Amino acid sequence: MTPRKYLPVCAVCCFLLVALGTPAQTLRVINAEGHAESITAVQIANSPHVTVEAQDHDAAARFEGVPLSAILAMAGIPLGETMRGPHMTETLLAEAADGYKVVFALAECDPAFAVREIILADKRDGKPLGPKEGPFRVVAPGDKRPARWIRQVTTLRIAAVQ
Repeated sequence: MTPRKYLPVCAVCCFLLVALGTPAQTLRVINAEGHAESITAVQIANSPHVTVEAQDHDAAARFEGVPLSAILAMAGIPLGETMRGPHMTETLLAEAADGYKVVFALAECDPAFAVREIILADKRDGKPLGPKEGPFRVVAPGDKRPARWIRQVTTLRIAAVQ
C-alpha cells in the first residue's frame, strides 16, 4: 500500500484521538437567567494572566491563569458596583468533566469585595495543564484545603439562592 492510501486512515485516527482523548477546549459560562456563553481556550490564552504561588497537596506549584472575574466579565456577568441587593445571593457553581462540582459565593470572585484573586488556571509550572488537570482548573489561594480547586472545568454557572 502506498503512503497516499494511508492518509484517510490517519485522518480518521487523528480525529478520534482529538474528539475522544482530549477534554473540551471551551468553557461554558451560564448566567442566572440560563443564557450560556462559550469562551474558547484561545480567548483564555490571549487574556492577561496572573501567577499564583501555592501549595497543592503539600507540593509547591506555580499556576498561571486568568482571574475568574475577567472570565465572568467576558461572559457578561455583572460584578463591581452592580453587586448589591439580590445579586449578593448569587453563587458560582464550577462543574468538572467528571461531574465534580464546587460552589463559591459570587462576591468571592469579585475584586470589589475580595482581597484574594481566584483564577482559572491553564498552566502549571510554566506548562499547559495536563489531561488530568486541564485544560482549565480553578485555583483559590487562601483556602486551607484545595477541595474547591476543581480540575477539568467545563462550566461556570451563576445561580441565585432563594
